[in-house]
Amino acid sequence: MGIINSLAAFFNLVDFSLTKLDVTNFILTNILPTALLAADTVAPSTGVENLSEAQSVLLDLWHGFLYRLPGLGVGLLIMALFIIAAGPLSRLLLKPFSFSSLTPLIKSVAQRSISLVIILLGVYLFLFMAGLTGFAVAVISGTGVVGLILGFAFRDIAENFISSLLLTIQRPFRIGDIVEINEFTGIIQKVTSRATTMVDFDGNHIQIPNATIYKGVIKNLTANPLMRGHFVLGVGYDADIRNAQNLAVEIISGHAKVLKDPEPQVLIDNLGASTYNLKVYFWVNVEDTSVLKMSSLLMRQIVGRFTEENISMPDDARERVFPNGLAIVSNQSVSKEDTINEASGFTSLNKPFCESKNTELAGSKKPALEITGKPVENNASSSSLAASKSQTNTSDNSANSALENENEDVSSEAEDIREQAKKARDPESGENIL
Repeated sequence: MGIINSLAAFFNLVDFSLTKLDVTNFILTNILPTALLAADTVAPSTGVENLSEAQSVLLDLWHGFLYRLPGLGVGLLIMALFIIAAGPLSRLLLKPFSFSSLTPLIKSVAQRSISLVIILLGVYLFLFMAGLTGFAVAVISGTGVVGLILGFAFRDIAENFISSLLLTIQRPFRIGDIVEINEFTGIIQKVTSRATTMVDFDGNHIQIPNATIYKGVIKNLTANPLMRGHFVLGVGYDADIRNAQNLAVEIISGHAKVLKDPEPQVLIDNLGASTYNLKVYFWVNVEDTSVLKMSSLLMRQIVGRFTEENISMPDDARERVFPNGLAIVSNQSVSKEDTINEASGFTSLNKPFCESKNTELAGSKKPALEITGKPVENNASSSSLAASKSQTNTSDNSANSALENENEDVSSEAEDIREQAKKARDPESGENIL
């Protein structure tokens, strides 16, 4: 402090026109004596300078060790007892919660946390018995700083672990559920503290970090066993749209696996370029029925029934290109009947006749013959026969459709995927936490 005061006195001088001799005299009279006095007051070195002093220091250390030896022994014994009793004591404290719905991960984390607290208490008692309480406080204080540093270093691991805790508490899905997570669809096989393993319907194992799952969109397809399937059919504008809807509803409702409540619906979704676009809705139980298989079966049956009922299902308008050109065929001879049809707005170009057969086509008004060669009595009997045949064909087709419904496999493949997941190799070691 003397040197500092001397320098302060020197720099506080108002007159800065001092000569070199004045500065030298100031240093000799003020600063140098102060520095010498400070050097004399410095404590002597504590190092061992000879053998006798070393022997004395060793004896002091030995006596101090013997003095603290009982405390060290008792402290070590207490710490060992706390470490040994940490596991059983933590399980005993958690035993009242064994009948609760706590997940294995939460129970494991709680047990380890209680064990860690018990062990730290034993370490603190050891340091206290050894007379190192100050060191114990420093260690405990430094533990928080070390934990903060490790938290930043292993941020992703800590994030996944915390996300796993939140997933086990909220339980958005269970083992064996069919879920869709970030455009991945599959069956949950395993959930660990780091990631969730799911098996998709192609048999592939997919591991998704728990933090990604917790922050993402989870679509559980089996939380509700009832699922709605849908597909689109196009019906031509020339068809009876109401009849087409009724036929589709009849076919869908006739399947035993399609639920009656909620009832199936066939609605007009939109108007296409050349069709009414009908959207078919139906409900099934996904635990025993596959939505994909049922959609395929119903589409095939509806298309077959529409074909039988002459309900057109045209495709969208398209442009056709003929690279080799298109031949135009004209008829040289046209019958009187065809001339009348053309005058009425009809064309005969679609009729497959040639010049040598015009007479036969013109005389096509003769009574039709049955297979036995006998003429048909009248048009009414022919129409009734055709109607009866059509009804017979419809009943036969309905019977065939019912038989097809019974024989068609529309079972759900979820159980098969679950069995594959059980038999598959575990891609990640670790205890299941769900």
